[in-house]
Amino acid sequence: MKHKDYDPAVELAKGAELTASSYDRTQGVAVREGKVTVGGKPGVAEFTGAATGRAADGGIDGTMSLWLSIFRYKRPDGTVNHVAGWNIMLALRAGQTALDTARAFETYINAGRRPYRALASGDADAAAVTITYKE
Repeated sequence: MKHKDYDPAVELAKGAELTASSYDRTQGVAVREGKVTVGGKPGVAEFTGAATGRAADGGIDGTMSLWLSIFRYKRPDGTVNHVAGWNIMLALRAGQTALDTARAFETYINAGRRPYRALASGDADAAAVTITYKE
């Protein structure tokens, strides 16, 4: 039964904000589509270049981060779903290509228990990971 206050246009447009950061000197990241919506609009992060990689001393240098924010939306029955945020930080290897990085995020996201799925595409120089919400 549909709840009287449920507006599908409003609720399906809600979703996680996607942000990204590169802590690598030579591999970059940019967010092309910054919102992953309940209604199926994907978020897209693009990677460029080969990585310098993580140093033996640890720390944040040589890593890449994607962040999907916390959000809430109402289901047709009127219940509210609270979706947790997700900070995904991966260490890069020296010489790791943009496509290798996109595939690493794809593998990590798809193996997780969170309501997201990912698909990597591109080539060694420029690649993307497309993230969709799947409940």
